[in-house]
Amino acid sequence: MTGNSPALEAALKRFEGLYPDVIELSLGRILRALERLGHPHLKLPPVIHVAGTNGKGSTSAFMRAMAEAAGLSVHVFTSPHLVRFNERIRLAGELVDDARLIAWLDRTHAAIGDGQITHFEATTAAAFLAFSEVPADLLILEVGLGGRFDATNVIEAPALSVITPVDFDHKAFLGSDLRSIAGEKAGIIKPGRPVLSAIQRKVCDEVIAKQAAASRAPLYRLKTHFVDAMPDDLALIGEHQRSNAALAAMAMQLFGNSVRIPQEAIFQGARGAVWPARMQRLRPGPVTAMAGGREVWLDGGHNPHAARAIARHLKQLGGKTALVTAMLASKDSVGFFMPFRYLKPPVFTLPNAPGHLGAEPIQLADAALTAGLTATACTSLASALSAAAASGADRILICGSLYLAGIVLGENGEAPV
Repeated sequence: MTGNSPALEAALKRFEGLYPDVIELSLGRILRALERLGHPHLKLPPVIHVAGTNGKGSTSAFMRAMAEAAGLSVHVFTSPHLVRFNERIRLAGELVDDARLIAWLDRTHAAIGDGQITHFEATTAAAFLAFSEVPADLLILEVGLGGRFDATNVIEAPALSVITPVDFDHKAFLGSDLRSIAGEKAGIIKPGRPVLSAIQRKVCDEVIAKQAAASRAPLYRLKTHFVDAMPDDLALIGEHQRSNAALAAMAMQLFGNSVRIPQEAIFQGARGAVWPARMQRLRPGPVTAMAGGREVWLDGGHNPHAARAIARHLKQLGGKTALVTAMLASKDSVGFFMPFRYLKPPVFTLPNAPGHLGAEPIQLADAALTAGLTATACTSLASALSAAAASGADRILICGSLYLAGIVLGENGEAPV
């Protein structure tokens, strides 16, 4: 499967006709939809709500693996998807199948009627309906964008709120300074409910602590000894994943106040978590064949914080890496390339996935040049991989866009399962 089935695509497309004329930042639209659906968001298993700029998906993957290793049944909600929409909704360990998903989407569309709602809000409501009707011990609920006004933020009393590292991203929606961005992320903190924060920049930590205090929410911070205690053979690659695994481990300990998560399950989950397009080495397939036998890696990181983590890992690997990159036009492309300036990888840019407002390859190449790198604008993934292979690099890293990552995984036959 390299994309949504026609029936699922049709069910999803119907929500586009309900899009509001003006987007106002509020939870009013989804709350009205949920009311018409019988308040499914109030009938969920215990929820761990996850916000942050980077590491949400990886931390959620580690938590899921740890909880499942302890014998718990786990729902997961994430976004965006890479290849198929079904990836967003994992029911008791399995991706939702088309038939049930379409049925939940149909019921949601009927309940909304002629009301206005965004696509993400509508599909989040359908996900809540699914999670409320399939038994599980835990729901790991990932924020889509920001936190305070995100459609997932209708959960009134989560078992735990988790805030992963906060950094610059989505400035048009969340603000252009870290204090504002941290304030949006901290909007998931609920009165009296515990919150766990990753190791943060000082300004972000101050904002989170202030919001926790105002909400009388017990605040826990990730401890470095949790990071040091993580096994060396983590399932996900990169030194930054040690912090993500440690945050997940501490979250499991806090969640384990009511359901004990044994230490052996935490370590087993740390070694067994799966999260695609995070320093993932691609298997032999149609995409890797375009690279002439070079190693091809894939990472969906698309902001400066993610780029710093990628650059640190490439430095540890040694050798020469070529970057094949596409990016949304709204992203800080110069900021993305800056962490690579000392590694001097050659950069080959290409158009982003169809249907998304991608940066033009020549503009992206100019951004790499501004960051002090050599860059070549290409017209396609095939031409970019061919040029990268001809550069003499030891490996090729495709990066900069989750949308591009989805195309790569689909074309290489590695759609998430």
